[in-house]
Amino acid sequence: MFTTRPELAGTFGMVASTHWLASAAGMAVLESGGNAFDAAAAVGFTLHVTEPHMNGPGGEVPAIFATAADPTPRVLCGQGVAPAAATIARFRDEGLDLVPGTGLLAATVPGAVGAWLTLLRDHGSKPLREVLGYAIGYAEHGHPVAEAVVATIETVEELFRTHWPTSGRRWLPTARPGELVRNPALARTYRRLVDEAEAAGADREAQLDAALRAWYEGFVAEELDAFCRTELPDDSGTPHTGLLTGADLAAWRPGYEAPASVEAYGWRVCKAGPWSQGPVLLQQLATMTAMGELPPPGSAELIHRVVEVAKLSFADREANYGDDPAVPLDHLLSPGYAAQRAALVGETAAPPLRPGSGRLPRFVTEGTHVAATGLGIGEPTLSPLGTTRGDTCHLDVVDRWGNVVSATPSGGWLQSSPTVEPLGFCLGTRAQMFWLEEGLPNSLAPGKRPRTTLSPSLAVRDGAVLSFGTPGGDQQDQWQLGFFLNHAGHGMNLQEAIDAPSWHTTAFPSSFYPRATGTELVVESRVDDAVLAELRRRGHDVTVVEPWSLGRLSAASRDAATGILRAAANPRGQQGYAAGR
Repeated sequence: MFTTRPELAGTFGMVASTHWLASAAGMAVLESGGNAFDAAAAVGFTLHVTEPHMNGPGGEVPAIFATAADPTPRVLCGQGVAPAAATIARFRDEGLDLVPGTGLLAATVPGAVGAWLTLLRDHGSKPLREVLGYAIGYAEHGHPVAEAVVATIETVEELFRTHWPTSGRRWLPTARPGELVRNPALARTYRRLVDEAEAAGADREAQLDAALRAWYEGFVAEELDAFCRTELPDDSGTPHTGLLTGADLAAWRPGYEAPASVEAYGWRVCKAGPWSQGPVLLQQLATMTAMGELPPPGSAELIHRVVEVAKLSFADREANYGDDPAVPLDHLLSPGYAAQRAALVGETAAPPLRPGSGRLPRFVTEGTHVAATGLGIGEPTLSPLGTTRGDTCHLDVVDRWGNVVSATPSGGWLQSSPTVEPLGFCLGTRAQMFWLEEGLPNSLAPGKRPRTTLSPSLAVRDGAVLSFGTPGGDQQDQWQLGFFLNHAGHGMNLQEAIDAPSWHTTAFPSSFYPRATGTELVVESRVDDAVLAELRRRGHDVTVVEPWSLGRLSAASRDAATGILRAAANPRGQQGYAAGR
């Protein structure tokens, strides 16, 4: 099978991410003696600089990892919570049916930096100065800006000029693709973070604890608190101040937890819990397994089956998932429930929104619509057709000792919230994923995590480990399903599994403002015309898009029996790269 690049193989270390400079930074850390956790943090901080339209320090990052000492997968939750003042009544008093997708009202506690610092403290080996040095260098001295960053700024240029002057001063005039772009304010923020860490003494752990305090209780928290008192317009059409305070930041820290998992196609696949959409991949895998042998890759029967299973599983996501201990996850992942859901898949396209338990939000069942004003972008990147082409970042790192990290950094997009000028970054808008209706697992409440779309993956089997993931909002666990079926079910190598034609359905509520439910089966044009005709005959609303446009997957693996490491990265978007030896 033709691939756009080789699957990498070696024994020293592998790094794959959504930007070549970030992958190179991670590899440089491995070459200097760092482990996978040091490298992953360097990649994550570098992505803040090189993909600011996809993630930033004001965003969040869930990660799944395993250590050489303990191969049991663990989740690190870097998803911040809703502010103490963020109540449904507060938003309803503002006349809002949804949390806006842009601006300050949608901010949760920024979790990304805290997660990277925690991972470094607990599992890394390098000092913060060395790990942050790559991001500081690119922010201070510049990096050749990617075309996608420029295109994103151009879409919100008038907003920056008219309503968000701090963003205008930061990003305008718009650079040309390939020009060196600097972020001196962010470089100063990171330099000060290093200085405050080193003021705690020579002990590495004490330094990283000091950095956490500086971020969540010190100068960063103070600046964010002050900025959130500013009244600025968002896509509700009305100016609002933010709800986030320094006290909210001081009260939060990242935490570890056990993953959810299922057995599928010879692997145990692990995901974050139902505060993320991660279990929806597990539900899809359980249901696909219950349906028996896989149809041939790229066939109409396979695509139909996968799409129908996705529609059922994402309906369950919307009715059941949230940061709520009452989520019936064991039931949703049980073989018996998977068999019940599998029996609902027929020969033709079925209606969407058929959850097997729980209840859907009234906003969805009553067909409510909210008109966005165009003030910013709630969902980071859209194609001309309005379908998601990808947002967020992803990284996979594996080292020669057996440490492995899968992480999906996101949030704090330059186009979704105004720049906090002294710090050089903006806040996230993840609270847009809450519902403003009481009694749902994902109802807004103070101190609660929004049910995020961020969804890294880790799979284990007989001493082997596989790390994978993709940007893509609601599509993440559809594109990952296709990748995993290609690799685990059809025997493709990592690069073949990534390069194969991709598809997804929009027939469930979007997690992003204005929370619309679609009808399309979106398919890359490399899918055979006869397959497209058969899918239409079966009743699917097929939309054909460009041949290399869906997904930005990357993956890395390690076979403990041989010591061989492998990695692959996505050619779509012309940014993702794997490096290793």
